[in-house]
Amino acid sequence: MQFVKPKKALGQHFLNNKIVAEKIVESLSDYQNILEIGPGTGILTQFLLKKKIDLRLVEIDNESVSFLISKLKINKNIIYNQDFLKLNLSELFENKNFSIIGNFPYNISSQILFKIIDNRELISEMCGMFQYEVAERICEKEGTKKYGILSVLTQAFFDTKLLFEVPNKFFVPPPKVNSAVILLKRKKNLKINCNEKLFFKIVKISFQQRRKTLRNSLKQLNLTDNLREHIIFDKRPEQLSVNQFIDLTNLINQDLKY
Repeated sequence: MQFVKPKKALGQHFLNNKIVAEKIVESLSDYQNILEIGPGTGILTQFLLKKKIDLRLVEIDNESVSFLISKLKINKNIIYNQDFLKLNLSELFENKNFSIIGNFPYNISSQILFKIIDNRELISEMCGMFQYEVAERICEKEGTKKYGILSVLTQAFFDTKLLFEVPNKFFVPPPKVNSAVILLKRKKNLKINCNEKLFFKIVKISFQQRRKTLRNSLKQLNLTDNLREHIIFDKRPEQLSVNQFIDLTNLINQDLKY
């Protein structure tokens, strides 16, 4: 397969190993409706086309779109030539659930993840390539420095698994770091047992000053002195599990009502 000249401005490193590509595609379990983000040269797409699925592609680069149409004979009607972050996901499969797959551009991978979380009612599964350190943070459990906002917000709604590492030599151009493929499977219960808007706010504020105890990092919420004496506020954010963040949200939500 002839490669399209990569656009460095897009932050894209094109996977150039068919064995890895097929392994990524076979990691999905839901093959009914699939959206591929940033297909580029179509190294994942060629394997997806062999399956009986409703496939859609979103690709911002015009050159890559032309390549996919001419070389892989892909129907242009299933390609969205635009920015994934601006795409209305509810319109893709007529509000039906779908899976996401892709070798994500490093410079927007966290934004892609946040959009997946925001659209979790539509997205049942995701298998994607991230910078290795980002993949670790997404899947990390509490108690380490790698555990943070991405970990808590993703794991609140998805089961996460780091599947395998991908050396930088398998990309064109090769990035300076290795990558990893992770799998997200949406949890059966779409709702968490707390005020979700407040939950997101608390998690983000807590980790913005992660070296401080919650008693200090959450000062801006103007909590009552009585609540701030609770033992949970002695902890730093990285020490709290997802369920403990949910408990913390319920405590604060009750306090804010008074």
